[in-house]
Amino acid sequence: MPLLTIRQALPAALAGLLCLPTLHAHAQSRTDSAESPFFEELPTVLSASRLPQVLNEAPGAVTILDREFIRATGYRDVARLLRLVPGMQVGQERGHAQWVTYHGLGSDYPTEIQVLIDGRSVYAPSSFGGVDWSALPLTVQEIERIEVVRGTNSNAYGANAFLGVINIITRHSHQEHGASGQVNVGQHGIADLYASWTGGSDGLGVRMSAAQTRDNGFSALNDSRHTQTLSLRSDYRLNARDELTLRAGYSRAERGLGYPDSLFDNNAERNSDSEASTIHLTWRRTLDENEEWLVSFYRNHEAGTEKWLASAPPAFPAVPLNRSRDSDRTNAEIQHRFALTSQTRMVWGLEARRDSTDASFLFAGQKPPVLDLYRGFANLDWHLTPEWQLNLGGLLEKNSGMAGQFIPRAFLNWQASPRDTFRAGYARAWQQRNLFDLYGDVRAYDPKSGILVSWPYVSNPNLRTPYVDTVEVGYLGRFPALDATLDVRIFNERITDFVVRQTVPSPAGPLPLPLPSSQFVNVDIPVELRGIEYQLRSKPWTGGEVLFSHTLIDRRVNDRSIAERTSPYSASLTWLQDYGSGWKSTASLLRMGPLAGGYGYVAGYDYVSRPYTTLDLRIARNFRMDGRLVEVALNGINLGSSHQEITDRSEQFLHPDRPVNPASSMIWLSVAIDL
Repeated sequence: MPLLTIRQALPAALAGLLCLPTLHAHAQSRTDSAESPFFEELPTVLSASRLPQVLNEAPGAVTILDREFIRATGYRDVARLLRLVPGMQVGQERGHAQWVTYHGLGSDYPTEIQVLIDGRSVYAPSSFGGVDWSALPLTVQEIERIEVVRGTNSNAYGANAFLGVINIITRHSHQEHGASGQVNVGQHGIADLYASWTGGSDGLGVRMSAAQTRDNGFSALNDSRHTQTLSLRSDYRLNARDELTLRAGYSRAERGLGYPDSLFDNNAERNSDSEASTIHLTWRRTLDENEEWLVSFYRNHEAGTEKWLASAPPAFPAVPLNRSRDSDRTNAEIQHRFALTSQTRMVWGLEARRDSTDASFLFAGQKPPVLDLYRGFANLDWHLTPEWQLNLGGLLEKNSGMAGQFIPRAFLNWQASPRDTFRAGYARAWQQRNLFDLYGDVRAYDPKSGILVSWPYVSNPNLRTPYVDTVEVGYLGRFPALDATLDVRIFNERITDFVVRQTVPSPAGPLPLPLPSSQFVNVDIPVELRGIEYQLRSKPWTGGEVLFSHTLIDRRVNDRSIAERTSPYSASLTWLQDYGSGWKSTASLLRMGPLAGGYGYVAGYDYVSRPYTTLDLRIARNFRMDGRLVEVALNGINLGSSHQEITDRSEQFLHPDRPVNPASSMIWLSVAIDL
């Protein structure tokens, strides 16, 4: 696939935008859509500013993966869907280990994107932070849509929305009644079961879902996975204005980890057990279409057991290692949306959160401090004229032990014609550091003598909070002749006080094992990403749909090891086809440039996975059996030549001549039935 360099692509993209046909302003109010038939088909998004906005009015680029598209891919994991979103850089170190970032740069457990389920953050406050993508307490089948805000959005959702937001929205329990089930069987021990029931009456809707996911993961790795998930959503309409929604979820996962020959068995083969549960209650009062109150409370709990023995020189017996952890997050929020005038809307809110963690081995035998967080936010949507729209937002955030931070955003949208929208904006965001970055203190002792034999992580409570300044321009165009939509984003993201992991002198001096100490520190020079990403979605022929995404990034940083954590390019091409008579197919061609996922750690050893191209394919047939809708599908991912995505650098260090964890192709048969 020929790819332009960023210096070639940016002028070409700008010239393309400036050479569009003559633009004609339209004197049309927001409420009169008679002259704008194409905008009637644009979806409404919720995640960009917390205000419901038609896509062309949102402050920034938003990609929507709807229910129909999600089902057409046949994917078993949410994270794989995100590979089809412009700018997303996703990789797997093994079948159940998903590395999900926007524009790369992520640590081993990325925390640069806020991930929500129905507005509830699913970030793990315990130890390393990040998102456990393969054990989310929901099923793929209950997702209504996924909204991905591509770009800084901290003024709406706080520090973890450093480079964007992924909001997974589930189906309302009043939308449909009945039961459904699905079975997946295939290579690598794939054996999945899914069942759902939706019912209720008199204003009460209830949906219960259960799923089991099982496979053996990538070949030649200790990579088994067995997850069990239960989820509940219930919506109760009290009256014409008030509705209560209860969401509850539970997941349990057993997974294989490690390698048989890791250095000193510091990453030895082992099994981990984890569980996650949540309860989320919201009360929504809708006074009219322009005013709404929302009160939300949720509590998340996570627990994991992961223990093994590391080897040591003959003078010492096996050394016990322990990544077991337990954490709780409690969050309360109030939000008020209303209209100031016929052309101006506003939303404001307050949020309070408490995170507590217990992972004694990771924090030198101590319990890390409880983290309290407080936020106040406001966003304004002001239509200056029918053609010009201003989005202003600000958020004030205070974390335990840190100074308060103000997070601003300003966006200007120009509806140049009923088919063409231009936007430009600036935003700043701060990145909340997780507990392990600040207080992680790992020490391994000889269990008999009590002698310290290794001190791989040293705490750094003085770590400065990174922040990013983002400037972007964009274009959203509709082309009715091709039934197409083009979304372009040109960006400059400048990160100050970026955090890396580096070698430091051991506080205890030379130790018996030759494993250096390390610490999270701030980089003194800014990290800057400039680039362009675009997505073209078209229905050029009957029954066919094509989705093409492409991203080019110029990594402007003097440190090569940091630059390599972002791929300079990525692309995806998806073709969906309805052949009639119930036959459908989906094919996705994915291209990823060279990428070093995470920071890894072996002193002086960097490893970059080579560029790769891979194919995902699905062929399905729908038919009715005794009045019930049945779908039979053959699915495949990672088809084509073997490739490696993300590696464990300490293991790769031992085998520099070959990839230690190439991704495996997987093929399975799925049968789904609506009862």
